[in-house]
Amino acid sequence: MNNTPIRLLVVDDHTLFRRGLIALLAQYPQVQVVGEAADAGEARRGAAKLQPDLVLLDNHLPGVRGIDALPELKAAAPAAKVLMLTVSEDEQDLATALQAGAQGYVLKTIDGAALLDAIERCARGDTVVSPELTGKLVTALRGAQQRPAADDDEAATRPALSPRELEIVRHIARGASNKEIARALEIAETTVKIHVQHILRKLGLSSRVQAAVYATEHLGA
Repeated sequence: MNNTPIRLLVVDDHTLFRRGLIALLAQYPQVQVVGEAADAGEARRGAAKLQPDLVLLDNHLPGVRGIDALPELKAAAPAAKVLMLTVSEDEQDLATALQAGAQGYVLKTIDGAALLDAIERCARGDTVVSPELTGKLVTALRGAQQRPAADDDEAATRPALSPRELEIVRHIARGASNKEIARALEIAETTVKIHVQHILRKLGLSSRVQAAVYATEHLGA
């Protein structure tokens, strides 16, 4: 078992909140804060220098919003996952963040244990969204359903998913983790991971977020 702590870069412009968050995370040996930043520029430079495993990113930053800084952050540290930690419950912010490459989106009202769980799940590659925002995510994705006809033709030529794969992709659209899907379907978590890989390959997708969008738009999930 890998006991190496998840290396974090914490990005928030409010010093008091940022320091409090760092103090909170110091209680958990599973994570290690390796850097902090107060704006998008500092975050990009810190990500490039430190190459963290995960960036905890606020959206309301001075100058450039966290969402708008995502492409540069991902370019600076391609292997790093990004978990948005914000007060914004705006459904468009949520959808834009996930579509721009964020691995998760949670609210600052989250408690310490739940935040640790979100960090660990994001680091594993799961998509994490605060439960109270799941309905807003579905609404936002359904609002973006209109696609050019060429996209519909392309979707029609994609390989069909098996009944089990359809079950799993619908669970993904509801924000379930691999562990939660495994429990719900009474199968091994490793089996779920294999199915997810097959689903992404069949559909020509690169992330669980894209799979969730696909399920929402084409399967009525």
